[in-house]
Amino acid sequence: MPIIEARGLSRTFKTRGGTVEAVRGVDLTVEPGEIVGFLGPNGAGKTTTLRMLTTLLKPTAGTATVTGVDLLGDPSAVRAKIGYVSQAGGADPASKVEEELVLQAQLYRIPTPEARKSAATLMEQLELTGLEQRASKTLSGGQRRRLDVALGLVHAPSLVFLDEPSTGLDPQSRSNLWDHIRRIRDGLGTTIFLTTHYLDEADALCDRILVIDHGVIVAEGTPEELKRRISGDVVTIGVGGATEKAAELFAGHLGVRDVGAVDHTIRLTVEHGDEALVGLMRVLDGAGVPIESIQLARPTLDDVFLTLTGRSLREDS
Repeated sequence: MPIIEARGLSRTFKTRGGTVEAVRGVDLTVEPGEIVGFLGPNGAGKTTTLRMLTTLLKPTAGTATVTGVDLLGDPSAVRAKIGYVSQAGGADPASKVEEELVLQAQLYRIPTPEARKSAATLMEQLELTGLEQRASKTLSGGQRRRLDVALGLVHAPSLVFLDEPSTGLDPQSRSNLWDHIRRIRDGLGTTIFLTTHYLDEADALCDRILVIDHGVIVAEGTPEELKRRISGDVVTIGVGGATEKAAELFAGHLGVRDVGAVDHTIRLTVEHGDEALVGLMRVLDGAGVPIESIQLARPTLDDVFLTLTGRSLREDS
């Protein structure tokens, strides 16, 4: 049974200028144990969808179940079974690390002895041991973010939502946090649904990616599936002064999606570039077109994002 299943999830807002459709019929499914990345440009409906799935905003239309509970029918039960780590964090700056974790567990009606045990386990797993009596405001950025994650896990939810988990962290702290997120899933079996503006984060962490734009899901799949299906591999071939002839040879050629010529170079978008290289070279050789250079480039998630939305997620962030 999916841990998240939404059908036709929608949200409209009334403004002075009329009605704004922030989310327009989102369908999505998340299976237990997955790490799913939710990507979208600013204003695409990403945050609104996340707020609906975490019961912070009531849908205008549609249905959803989260951890097997009806989102509209019993939002309190949904909140009891999920963890949520906001982009801003939730730790009290003046509270000590251990007391903050214990208090969070107690708010979920976990008895104090169990709360302390859970806090100790999470502090060890997230490398917070030795910081128990430190006020959260004295922690480094990476330590504070790991504390935020611990607060979202202290009641042992089967599903945790991470909103921009590594924003503002230096590269080393980000990489460290990624390791912890992987261990949380692998060790505890926790399903993780995260939003991010870092494409390398989505590529490194996520089993599957959902891309939202203009309030609807426009693509989904593993990072590799998206890169191959939507962008293709790029083969750049230097052909001297024979660019026009080479372009004609590849126009409509099997497996070639797009052909472009600039100066003395031809640029081909192909499927499975490593397998296509030999065939492409044979075509040119058979027509007597000299090959001066050849280069294969793999697509990135930013290429995918650009193809889908017409803009770079890096620029949008």
